[in-house]
Amino acid sequence: MITPQHHGALPGRRTVLSGALLTATAALSATLAGCSPSSPRSGTPTASQSDATSGGNVKRVLLAYFSRPGENYYYGGRTDLKVGNTEVLADKIADRITCDTYRIRAADPYPHDYDATVQRNVREQDTDARPAIEGRLPSLDSYDTILLASPIWNVRAPMIMTTFTEALDFRGKSVHPVTTYAMSALGTTERDYAATCPGATIAEGLAVRGEEAKDADTEVAAWLRRIELPTR
Repeated sequence: MITPQHHGALPGRRTVLSGALLTATAALSATLAGCSPSSPRSGTPTASQSDATSGGNVKRVLLAYFSRPGENYYYGGRTDLKVGNTEVLADKIADRITCDTYRIRAADPYPHDYDATVQRNVREQDTDARPAIEGRLPSLDSYDTILLASPIWNVRAPMIMTTFTEALDFRGKSVHPVTTYAMSALGTTERDYAATCPGATIAEGLAVRGEEAKDADTEVAAWLRRIELPTR
């Protein structure tokens, strides 16, 4: 999670679409609660959703997430994550529902070093950058509900999430922000996704402290019940 204001630290039958921080100083010093890589090829949905929902009124769900492994913020210190916090949380969600997953990967990967990632994130926020995404983006045509998962870096989602949302048509979709964080919970994601996903309904999100993502089973289950996504 990246923080100078702190940033957030993600199967059932599921489809993987692989596509594809942070407090560095006292002020930036609690934000990266990162995420890591584990999905397959960029830009390809892996398929469990379509067969499972073809016959009824079941919501068709895409879980799109960005996660960064490496050196991350951890209760005021640092830890080295093999799998980023957001990926840990995304996996817990995907284990409980029928959905397709898409891993958002940066064409220029973020550094392993925490402070270097913090500095890059600050530059990207200050310049309103749109970091490039590796691989082909998914089509949202067949989905009713989109779960957008990311860490919170310096109060907002990494700018690569804006690259993703601005590139796709979210009209008529229900969008649920999902975040891992150190201090800022959902940060500005609800406002930001409302601006970059015109025509979408921004629905209840889920925010989990990055250090607690691996133990968030109860929190995830309760949230899925509240938003009425059937679990398996």
